Amino acid sequence: MDIFPISLKLQQQACLIVGGGHIAYRKAVLLAKAGAMVNVVAPVIDANLLEIVEQSQGQYTQALFSAEILLRQYRLVIAATDDAEVNRQVFEACEAENVLVNSVDDPPHCRFMVPAIIDRSPLVVSIASNGTSPVLSRQIRTQLEASIPHGMGALAKFSGQWRSAVKAKIINPDERRIFWEDLYASPLKEQVFNGNLAEADRLIEQALIEWTKPKGEVYLVGAGPGDPELLTLKALRLMQQADVVIYDRLVSEPIMELCRRDAEKIYVGKARSNHAVPQEGINALLVQYAQQGKRVCRLKGGDPFIFGRGGEEIEELFAAGIAFQVVPGITAASGCSAYAGIPLTHRDYAQSVRFLTGHLKEGSPELPWHELVYENQTLVLYMGLVGLEKICQRLIEHGQRPDMPVALVSKGTTPDQKVVVGTLADIASKVSDHQIQAPTLTIIGEVVRLREQLQWQA
Repeated sequence: MDIFPISLKLQQQACLIVGGGHIAYRKAVLLAKAGAMVNVVAPVIDANLLEIVEQSQGQYTQALFSAEILLRQYRLVIAATDDAEVNRQVFEACEAENVLVNSVDDPPHCRFMVPAIIDRSPLVVSIASNGTSPVLSRQIRTQLEASIPHGMGALAKFSGQWRSAVKAKIINPDERRIFWEDLYASPLKEQVFNGNLAEADRLIEQALIEWTKPKGEVYLVGAGPGDPELLTLKALRLMQQADVVIYDRLVSEPIMELCRRDAEKIYVGKARSNHAVPQEGINALLVQYAQQGKRVCRLKGGDPFIFGRGGEEIEELFAAGIAFQVVPGITAASGCSAYAGIPLTHRDYAQSVRFLTGHLKEGSPELPWHELVYENQTLVLYMGLVGLEKICQRLIEHGQRPDMPVALVSKGTTPDQKVVVGTLADIASKVSDHQIQAPTLTIIGEVVRLREQLQWQA
């Protein structure tokens, strides 16, 4: 994070704008809306800007900028002239006095940025790009404007009026947050939006009377193969409301960034012969936190029910009487093959597909080999990289053609995706040559030939 976003309370605070033209006027409008006393220093001032200065009880000084002006002690300063040298002088003078300063459209001479703003007062949303792309920030603001109802400001004001009463009734901050989240999902929100405040008051009074300590719940969420844009809407919603996130090694960092920031995050990832927390320990953690009344997100790479041991975990939850939800995710077979440009089924090449694991519970890749040797079938192996050479040998021994195409998709759907294509006879030798690392998905079948014309990822 290159900048630290804050919201300043500027009511009746003296702020200075250096410059008297149209750019200065635009910034003055924002400061005045925030209740600041707008002061301006410039040789000449626009009439509309002067009107804002007078209405905000500020002062206009008809002069060139000098460092002595800062002795009046301003909360912040904006350099809004069309002279780069003057803006630089303003920046250096403010730096010397430790005063927050912004030079319009001049990021190197800024100590703070003025973001694109969505005003639903008292709710205010800001979007900033550290000065690199203000046009992009404004475009994002336009997109968000359409998705944030104007009634959100009234809802924020209503919530503020009830905040003390809710805090007095519900002491625990985590439980209080759940109360508000449930309330915002209830009919109360629409009542506030429609101006029916008496009914909204009745609903929140009733909710406080009926409030009981929340029960814990576990969300078993599939995070997909790595690309955060492949998350489902439900997965994202539950990730952002969970109190605790228990996550695997295959959950990518960009996806973790989408979890609620203040949630407790517990890593329980497993690599070959290196389990941060054994499965029994993970099961116990889920039960333990849920019994404390927490909402627990068990975040798994891919899909929880496809080689994810999700079934084992919810068996434990069921036995303990813990409520749970399961959110499917895009499994690696679907995601990685699509990003590699390899359709798993095709009318001319494969009429069936089988998902297999190359790392079984006993640690041995013993598979029903005689069922796997079939020309018009695609095989997809999860966790098969270590035993790849042995798997290829066994398939050939049971009658599969040595020249059957094979693709290895390493770190699929992520920026580090790498795809290597070969045959059953030579693919194992290519692992070290191309430095293929886990997680890697193995695709075996004639459909691999289609990659040459269908690949769309660079």
